[in-house]
Amino acid sequence: MFEEAPSNRRLTVFFLPLALQAASQSLSYPLVAMVAAHGEGGALNLAGVAQSNIIMFMVGTLGAGLVTAGMVFARTRQGFAHFVAINNLLSFATALIQIALCIPAVGHMVFGALLGLPPSIENPARQAFPFTILLNLLFYARNPSMVLLYNNGAAGRASSATFARIGLTLALSPLFCSWGLVGPRWAMVCQAIPVALETTVSWWHSRPFIATLAEDVAPAASGRKILLFTLPLSLGGFLMTLSGMILGAVIARAGQPEHMLPAYYLAAGLANPAAYAASRVQNVVIAFPPRGREDAQALRFSAAAGAIFSLIPLLFLLPGLAHWYYLSVQRLPPADLPLVYTTALLFVGFPITVAMRCHREGLAALEHRTPTILAGDFAYMAALAVAASACLALKVPGNVIGPIVVAISNMASVGMLVLLLRERSADAQPPVAPVASQEGYEG
Repeated sequence: MFEEAPSNRRLTVFFLPLALQAASQSLSYPLVAMVAAHGEGGALNLAGVAQSNIIMFMVGTLGAGLVTAGMVFARTRQGFAHFVAINNLLSFATALIQIALCIPAVGHMVFGALLGLPPSIENPARQAFPFTILLNLLFYARNPSMVLLYNNGAAGRASSATFARIGLTLALSPLFCSWGLVGPRWAMVCQAIPVALETTVSWWHSRPFIATLAEDVAPAASGRKILLFTLPLSLGGFLMTLSGMILGAVIARAGQPEHMLPAYYLAAGLANPAAYAASRVQNVVIAFPPRGREDAQALRFSAAAGAIFSLIPLLFLLPGLAHWYYLSVQRLPPADLPLVYTTALLFVGFPITVAMRCHREGLAALEHRTPTILAGDFAYMAALAVAASACLALKVPGNVIGPIVVAISNMASVGMLVLLLRERSADAQPPVAPVASQEGYEG
């Protein structure tokens, strides 16, 4: 346990590899989208694959809280064994749900009736979805390795696995296009191979830490306790992913979905990696618990991280880079480029709102108050429903609806978390999660 508050440099050394890892994971999707977009259907394939991934992540949120649970409970041999058992259980359940969604009638009900996708987007979405079963299995298989690496401060090693993934995706995407292996199905194959590499490299790096797990001096958290800690986070993750699906359905119903959905997803494809990187402040809060009720240092760090990552997507609005990426790589019709510009500009500040929300979620996780996190997610969904309905009533263009709604929803979640966390008693001190020794932290 740290005896004094860590320096900003130390926080940065731990955070930066996690942020780069998160951004790299998300950046692989625009690369894979290139393979989909080069098939027959063009940018419509991109929208279909995006919707398929949304459903994949929605089902996969059954285990959304597992890494956080592992950082809190899987620090001893028995605790880690219990965590792995729960991870495997939820992995099996996720696969069964995805198999059911591959049944044609069920798939049409979800993609066509529920999401309201036109056939030109529904068909590529349903073509891609069966391949997501393997992807989710790989993501679950990666969880124990990530927990070992995070709990031992080996953020650099965890990131190296993701860099291997993004590097292979960078290499495979143009190769698949040049070989004619394009369209929704080949896009998913191109996505799965690098994830398999990332999972393998993560396992290789985490092996030494298994032997260093502490012996249990007190009864470890049971599998039931870990599951009960995880499920509110999983339900919250489900709601957050469901919000993406709802938002896509709202945009599709706002008019001109063949133009608005690709424009929104292309802009979101660059804003989401930045926001996902900023969300890693939650890991910083858990690894470096505050020393008292006041958490000014972590709050300032979270705000700064969100602000920096808010600027990154703006680079792709530079004329030369924008034409290369959106028109040449992603095959967006030139007439739709102004729609992407507008959407991308409205996404500025999105990573800041995500960082603020995840900072508070980290504080709640340290106190084992996962229902508080879930309450924040319910506030997010309520705000989304109100804001999206208002946008539809006001006939706001579809590409504008997305960034406006997510900003309002994130701030509503932050407000709820701040309100509930203030309810703790004045003399209560947040539980301090044990962290790795200083020597274990990597740059």
